[in-house]
Amino acid sequence: MMTYSKLSKKPTIFRTFTGLTVPEFDKLFSFIESEYPKCELERLGKRDRTNAIGQGRKFSLDLIDRLLMLLVYYRIYCSFTLVGFLFNLDQSNIWRDIKYLEPLVQKCIPLPEKVYRSTKKMKTMDDLMKYYPEAKALIDATEQEIPRPCNKRRRKSYYSGKKKKHTVKTQMMANKNGWILHKTKHDKGKKHDYDVFKEKHPRIPSDVEVILDSGYQGIQKDFPAMKTRIPRKKQKGKPRSKEDKKFNRKLSRERVIVENTIGRTKKFRIMAETFRNRLKRYDGICSVVYGLTNFRAMMGDGIDVSQFVG
Repeated sequence: MMTYSKLSKKPTIFRTFTGLTVPEFDKLFSFIESEYPKCELERLGKRDRTNAIGQGRKFSLDLIDRLLMLLVYYRIYCSFTLVGFLFNLDQSNIWRDIKYLEPLVQKCIPLPEKVYRSTKKMKTMDDLMKYYPEAKALIDATEQEIPRPCNKRRRKSYYSGKKKKHTVKTQMMANKNGWILHKTKHDKGKKHDYDVFKEKHPRIPSDVEVILDSGYQGIQKDFPAMKTRIPRKKQKGKPRSKEDKKFNRKLSRERVIVENTIGRTKKFRIMAETFRNRLKRYDGICSVVYGLTNFRAMMGDGIDVSQFVG
């Protein structure tokens, strides 16, 4: 049976199974342990609950092992059958434990929604540089495959011509440190990246330069007040100039940060493989993964992540 006490003795394997180092996991668990009584009291005190507080089934695993189980599931995205074998539980218990623990984890990590709310409270240039180092923001969209919908209309709207698969699309904004400052709710794979931006773009300070890829052609015309930089297109029938090549190479070196950030989120296989859960859970799971990515990045930068707890 997999437990924290056993797995933490092998740090390399621990990171492979959870996506976090042992110190990062311990820090996260300290926040969760402090918030757990309040969160559990809220859960047990819901109006639609028939049992009194204290009644009902007890959890088979300790809180620390339930957190470990959630991270293992997100990281390797195996079936509930395999997770049940690893933690000596049946499938219904695994589903129940993960479902109850997800809201608590969301309270204890720097979700993009929390970070974005903090950016709205900026008052000084130091605050601006904290969230937008070098006064730059990087925006890109990512797609994830979903099972082929049964409904014909849904099949058509979720089909991505770019990926040649049925997908959902999420747009994120990152800074130069790899923090995810904003993410959109998922859209259908058919929708173009720029259409998602026009409908759901974040509010960005006028002093901040926004760096995007070539999929956002037209942004400089549609948003003239926004400082933007996109790759220069090659003119039809003419070779690309040396200046344009140099400009695009420099832009690519800057924009690779958001690509790497997307790659770090996809190390949690639940965001990389075909999404087998119901789509109504997608945004919540996506927020947890992005929050864990922020948690690791901020811990590495020496930021006090306790400001985002609660």
